[in-house]
Amino acid sequence: MSKAHNSPSFRASNGLKFVSLYSGAGGLDLGFARAGFTPVFANDIDPYAVQTHNRLHEVRDPEWREAARRFEGQTAVCGDVRVAAANLSEGMADLVIGGPPCQGFSVAGRMDPNDPRSRHVFDFLGLVARVKPQAFVMENVAALARNRRWADIIDELKSRAALDYKVELVVLNASHWGVPQARERMFLIGVPHDGPDFILPNALTAEDPPTVRSALAGLPRAGEPGNDSRCTAAITLAKNPVLRRSPYAGMLFNGQGRVMGLDRPAPTLPASMGGNRTPIVDEGDLYFGENPWIIKYHERLLVEQQSPLLDLPVEAKLRRITVEEAAAIQTFPSDVPWQGAQSARFRQIGNAVPPRLAYAVASAVADTLLSTGEVEAKEITTVDRDVVLV
Repeated sequence: MSKAHNSPSFRASNGLKFVSLYSGAGGLDLGFARAGFTPVFANDIDPYAVQTHNRLHEVRDPEWREAARRFEGQTAVCGDVRVAAANLSEGMADLVIGGPPCQGFSVAGRMDPNDPRSRHVFDFLGLVARVKPQAFVMENVAALARNRRWADIIDELKSRAALDYKVELVVLNASHWGVPQARERMFLIGVPHDGPDFILPNALTAEDPPTVRSALAGLPRAGEPGNDSRCTAAITLAKNPVLRRSPYAGMLFNGQGRVMGLDRPAPTLPASMGGNRTPIVDEGDLYFGENPWIIKYHERLLVEQQSPLLDLPVEAKLRRITVEEAAAIQTFPSDVPWQGAQSARFRQIGNAVPPRLAYAVASAVADTLLSTGEVEAKEITTVDRDVVLV
C-alpha cells in the first residue's frame, strides 16, 4: 500500500532575497522560493540546466505554482561561476545558496583530492564574502562531511566561515523530510553571530518515509502523455550475479541499475542515469499488484542455488524508469519543462537537491533569520536519527 504524505505548505514572501550559485536545474532554488525567499541571481555551467532553470516560472503544478511565480523575470546565467558571478556585489542579497561540484568528494566518483572541481567549495565561500549576506547554505555530498579524507577541507571551510557566521554542519536523509528517496546530503549553514542558533524542526517522515509507489502513483502509466520519456537501455541479467541478503541489493543485472522496492524509499538517483545505471521498476508490481519478480529470482539464486537465467523472461515486467518518474522521486513539480536530450534531463535530475528537502532547510533558515528569539531551541545530538551534526 502506498503511503500518502502532506505536501509542505507554501510560505508568503518573507522579504528576503537570495543568490544561487551552482544552481543546476533549480532543485535547491525551488525549495527556498517555496519557503518565502525571492531569487535575484542564479548560475550554472551546464547550459541545459540553465535553460531548464529559466523556464521554472512556467510550472503550473498546484503544489509548486506559487513558488514558481517567484522566478518570473529572473534569468539564470550560464558559465563558470568565477566569471559569471563577477558582478555580484555586497548587499544584493540576504542569503547565498548553492551546491558546488561534488564529483571529487562523492563515493560514486574517484574521490580524488586533486580534482580541481573540489576547490569550488572555497570559491563559493569567496562569493559569500563578496555579497556579505545575512546567511549562507552550501550543499554537497554526505561523504564530504563524513569521510576522514576530507577532514582538512571541512575544518578549513568551517574556520573560514566562522569568521563571519555561526556555522552548523548537518547531514540529512531526504526520506526523513518528505522525499521518497534515501538520499543523504550535507549542508554547511552560516547564520548571524548575534542571532538565534540554526534549528531544524523534527523530521516529519523519519518513522514513515514516503515510498517509490506513492511517488509514481500520481503519474500516468509509462508511455502515456505526461510520463512518456522512456529510457530504452536494455535490461540484461548478469551471468555472474553478486548476491546480497536483499533482492534489491547486489548486482543481478549488467550495469549498476537495480530494481527499486516500491514500498520503500528509492536509493539515491545518480546523475549518470540514461543508460544501464538507470533504476528499474517492476510494472507487474506497480500496475497489477503482482508479487515482485526480483524476489522470486533472488530466491532461485540464493535459496534454491540454481544457475542464473540467460535471458530475462517475458513474465518479468521490468523496465527502466522514465525522466518523469525520476523527477517525481526527486519531488520536482510534475510539469518542469526539462531541456536537452534525455541524458541531459536525467543528469539534471540526478544532480539536484530534492526540492522538498531544500524546503525543509530553507524554512529553518527563514525561521532563524526572522526569529525574535522566542523560539525554544531543540537539542540535537550526534545520535539523533533525523539529523546528524558533524
